[in-house]
Amino acid sequence: MAFSFELQHTSDGARAGVLRTDHGEALTPVFMPVGTQGAVKAMTPHMLREIGARVILANTYHLVVRPGSDLIAGLGGLHRFMGWQGPILTDSGGFQILSLADLRKVSHEGISFRSHVDGALHLFTPESAVEHQAALGADFIMSFDYCTGYPCERKDAEKAVELTSIWARRGRTVYGARFEMNGYERALFGIIQGSVYADLRDRSLADILALDFPGYAIGGLSVGEEQPRTWEIAARTAAALPADRPRYLMGMGTPPDLVEGVARGIDMFDCVMPTRNARNGTVFTTRGKLVLKNAVHAKDPAPIDEECACYTCRNFSRSYLRHLFNAREILGPVLATYHSLYYYCQLMREMRAAIERGEFSRWRAGFIDRYAPGEPNGA
Repeated sequence: MAFSFELQHTSDGARAGVLRTDHGEALTPVFMPVGTQGAVKAMTPHMLREIGARVILANTYHLVVRPGSDLIAGLGGLHRFMGWQGPILTDSGGFQILSLADLRKVSHEGISFRSHVDGALHLFTPESAVEHQAALGADFIMSFDYCTGYPCERKDAEKAVELTSIWARRGRTVYGARFEMNGYERALFGIIQGSVYADLRDRSLADILALDFPGYAIGGLSVGEEQPRTWEIAARTAAALPADRPRYLMGMGTPPDLVEGVARGIDMFDCVMPTRNARNGTVFTTRGKLVLKNAVHAKDPAPIDEECACYTCRNFSRSYLRHLFNAREILGPVLATYHSLYYYCQLMREMRAAIERGEFSRWRAGFIDRYAPGEPNGA
């Protein structure tokens, strides 16, 4: 099949398309559950397929540190290693490395760092980041980038743009922007940086677009900046990207974030939020967040979400789920995670259907009207 992206429908700026890879296809817009260390926490690959997940994300930094990309490659690659036969996207590892403020050193060559696991010294270069991801066997590979936090001084944002552009060029020279290895094709995505500075975003756009990647990611957002600024930058950047290439907004977010991202022409999303919150007892519903540990649910026979058709909602009450969390039973995080990821995937399916009907703006208005912030902890 090889890699391709086909834009099929648009509605009020929102896009519906199909991503095709040698490991299958995914309809867009698509949410990618995060399997940081080669596993989506509390979920089996069978469960992920059952809820409609089509692409999952794995983290290069964590898998290189433990158990090692060479080990995974020797066992047939990440698809075989983790028992997932659908498409996989790997991030470059740059964000995780840069979060190790006291354990890393940045230079034009790359980033040297000490492992958080055993203190061993590693060096990630733009070339080795691509090589590691190719060894892992990802279908979508991310260029090595320099991601800043917020607030971000202009000089730091300029450094991020400079290094991200240099590193993207170098990473592209390893195998090219599209390459075949072990019998299937991989696609290398470029990443746009620039923090909240419009002119630096424009500079990064020009540099990365000149390299003609088969897909593009918008990085460096949702790191603490005000939401209006997030969406202003996302919209401005997405509008400048080629219409025939997939657009990936990294690290977003809540259900309203997904809706607002799709409204601005984004195709691909990932975030740890649904899984992280679920295993701590907070789930997402059509009416907002629900805190299962709250006392108000102690005798509640209702499902998490009356409008949800997932296995959890069809079979278990809020009262039972609250009991599981209070008793620290493993089943609690499993059932809660199953629901939240099902809800995220269903949300993407609903948005795609609205785009296909040419009614996305109307659908979005209805979503905003009924989605609430949710109940506070301890209610």
